[in-house]
Amino acid sequence: MEVYKQNILIIGGGYGGLKVALGIQRQLKNKAKITLISKHDYHYQTTLLHKVAVGTLSPRKARIYYRKILNPDKICFIKDKIIQLCPKENKVIGNGGEYHYDYLVIGLGFKPDSFGIKGVDAYAHKLSSLNTALKLTKNIENNFKEFIHTKNPLDLHTIVCGTGFTGIEFAAELARELDELCLICGIDRKIPKVTCIGRSPHILPVFNETLTLCAENKLKQIGIELISNGTIEEIQENKVLLRQNGQPLEIQGNIIIWSAGVKGSDIVEKSEIPNKKGRIPVNANLQCETFPNIYVVGDCALATSKDAIHAPTAQLSAQMGDYLAELLIAKLENRPFNKPFKFHHRGTVCSIGHTDGVGIIYQKNISGEIAAFMKNTIENRWLYSIGGFKMVFKKGQFRFRTSN
Repeated sequence: MEVYKQNILIIGGGYGGLKVALGIQRQLKNKAKITLISKHDYHYQTTLLHKVAVGTLSPRKARIYYRKILNPDKICFIKDKIIQLCPKENKVIGNGGEYHYDYLVIGLGFKPDSFGIKGVDAYAHKLSSLNTALKLTKNIENNFKEFIHTKNPLDLHTIVCGTGFTGIEFAAELARELDELCLICGIDRKIPKVTCIGRSPHILPVFNETLTLCAENKLKQIGIELISNGTIEEIQENKVLLRQNGQPLEIQGNIIIWSAGVKGSDIVEKSEIPNKKGRIPVNANLQCETFPNIYVVGDCALATSKDAIHAPTAQLSAQMGDYLAELLIAKLENRPFNKPFKFHHRGTVCSIGHTDGVGIIYQKNISGEIAAFMKNTIENRWLYSIGGFKMVFKKGQFRFRTSN
């Protein structure tokens, strides 16, 4: 039995955790025990879940199996669901047993935040995983197919709660697919509706006013109703109750999507590690101060360095993963490592269907097909970073490519 000097455990195989594993796999020369644990045996791009939910991206194409990209001689992959963190004992507990570590990397991702609003968990769909996206796909598909029997227009009214990236990208993808769905199912195109509800005066508040107004115009052109300055008070079965500018308002629809915000992991939130809504404060080395052998990436990390305070995104998670791989390799090889983490913001793009979008790339506003092209480029760049050109050709996003 081979004895290792150090034992690194990575829990969570999202953008951050997978990047840590792959970075170590490519660069580590010394022998060490590296283990990646994920509750799924596949990785998926959360930035494409809206496509899966609408049915424009197949689940087969969305899944990237860990065992196909991880070298078993360097990285041990275990499919298990982590249920408890025990930092004082240097171990975590999963459904399959206990896992000990010298260094722990937490990358358990996010959970939708209901903000305590009644009815969210009971009546709203959430785009938080591939499985939830597939459940939503089936719901939409069934409502359209059964409309010939139900004759209920509310079955074809989708309400999106939240006007950030997730909500807007889903709403736009669905709105652009309605022509096809109505044609296939023999439905009058005037019946389906998509409504987006946001708390802010404008959608996509991370963008400047020029881009948000541009995006709003694009959404209105494809038939999406936008409700701004709306504070949701309750979600009931087939309806959303809110206040707009202080006045009560009721929106009816049988498909309700909750995309109004996220928090960190429930497992982290319930642990003895100091955290805020499942996010662990970390220093400039992405290190937990209370337990220095614990590092955090992605949505579970709450950066305390001014240079690292950014909204949780796939881009941020991936850069955290690259950084931590470099840091941990230096530790394993007993080399000094004094470089703090610094996020390099290369740009952000919000798709409005497959061939349209708005965004900022290197501090320049872009929109239309060039934005859609850059969105695809960003997605394909991620695929290239984990699987090279072969992965891009097999799983990539292209201008005129089907999802199958």
